[in-house]
Amino acid sequence: MLELKNISFTVTDEKDKEKEIIKDISLKLDDHKFVAITGPNGGGKSTLAKIIVGIEKPTSGQIIWNGTDITNMSITQRANMGISFAFQQPVRFKGITVFDLIKLATGHDISRGEACEYLSEVGLCAKDYVNREVDGSLSGGELKRIEIATILARGTKLSVFDEPEAGIDLWSFQNLIKVFEKMREDIQGSILIISHQERILRIADEIIVIADGEILEHESAESFLPKLLNSTDGPGCRCWKREGC
Repeated sequence: MLELKNISFTVTDEKDKEKEIIKDISLKLDDHKFVAITGPNGGGKSTLAKIIVGIEKPTSGQIIWNGTDITNMSITQRANMGISFAFQQPVRFKGITVFDLIKLATGHDISRGEACEYLSEVGLCAKDYVNREVDGSLSGGELKRIEIATILARGTKLSVFDEPEAGIDLWSFQNLIKVFEKMREDIQGSILIISHQERILRIADEIIVIADGEILEHESAESFLPKLLNSTDGPGCRCWKREGC
């Protein structure tokens, strides 16, 4: 279980003024759940994800992972404890093949056949990709699915995805949805996805809405989505605190 206790995150701007990005957030994410975090741009969603995985360190508060305080642990230490992170824009590695990357993710030697199984899981024709370099020759959608394949290979207890739909075409997005639907069915750990997409929200167990650095909603998708989609005021006025509402 992941527990955040009174997490705040403050930055200093170019005028030496402090700006609070995350404001005293506390929440619990149970095991074996698919949780979607949504809300307006600039609300603190991606920052919170980076705090969870260790890219950013909170200004105050505690992060508890399965009973252990990981607040001051590095991203590598958290990764070794079973926490994965998928970036909005997957990293490219010139000179490293897809096979190399998947083998590194598993942490031990595997055959090309085993690597191909992970690629097939994310809907890629393995023989066309296993020996390719993870470079600019791959599209955004291909990179996203290869990144997911590495997370599957790691078998982590918590997989965090930051706006996986960002920068990809509709066709690739439809394939990604199928991948996440399968992950949802075969879930062995917890999945946390930052997303604006209704189709991703619909396959989640729980939805968290964050705006202005605060949690405005944390409900089951079953109870929250009908209110969000049927609101006559629109989702912005009811729960996202858009300007002018």
